[in-house]
Amino acid sequence: MLLLVGLGNPGSKYAANRHNIGFMAVDEIVRRHGFAAWRKRFQAETAEGTLGGERVLALKPQTYMNESGRAVGEAMRFYDLAPDDVVVLHDEIDLPPAKVRLKTGGGSAGNNGIRSIDAHIGNDYHRVRLGVGKLEVKGTAHMHVLGDFSKADKAWLEPLITTIAENAPLLAAHDFATFQNRVHLALNPEPEKPKPVKKEKE
Repeated sequence: MLLLVGLGNPGSKYAANRHNIGFMAVDEIVRRHGFAAWRKRFQAETAEGTLGGERVLALKPQTYMNESGRAVGEAMRFYDLAPDDVVVLHDEIDLPPAKVRLKTGGGSAGNNGIRSIDAHIGNDYHRVRLGVGKLEVKGTAHMHVLGDFSKADKAWLEPLITTIAENAPLLAAHDFATFQNRVHLALNPEPEKPKPVKKEKE
């Protein structure tokens, strides 16, 4: 079983924040793959479904970002899961917009949601880091992630969320390299090579 966690803050006030891109991605995965309706459990909203034949529990902690680990730990204990069964999608200010990087373990890089999960289950789980843009001014991380995506951001945000959802079965299969590659190629298509010009016979 895969525990697929999206990070964000609950409530309409935060719905369009950069910090909520994890919620947005998981919402689209649940919608696109026909998961059951959301219901409240484990201090979170959860929805059950399958990806590539693998049973999946999508989870959006409702404890606010700083306490995300409480919900993740509770769900893990209930289903007797290991950190390797957990994939977390979250915002990453150290990546440019629309860039996606996957990693297992490592530090929190200042993300309070990741820090909370580390405190509850250790750090040997998988993270899908979703770039939301680097800071223009140092020391403004809090304002940056709690700011809404702009209208201009939709040009890359919507294709990113769609592509993540389309390729989500690869996350369930733990085929992280292929997932990252396909998302990259979908958002950065290689230009078509010009066709060679045929020389006319003299």
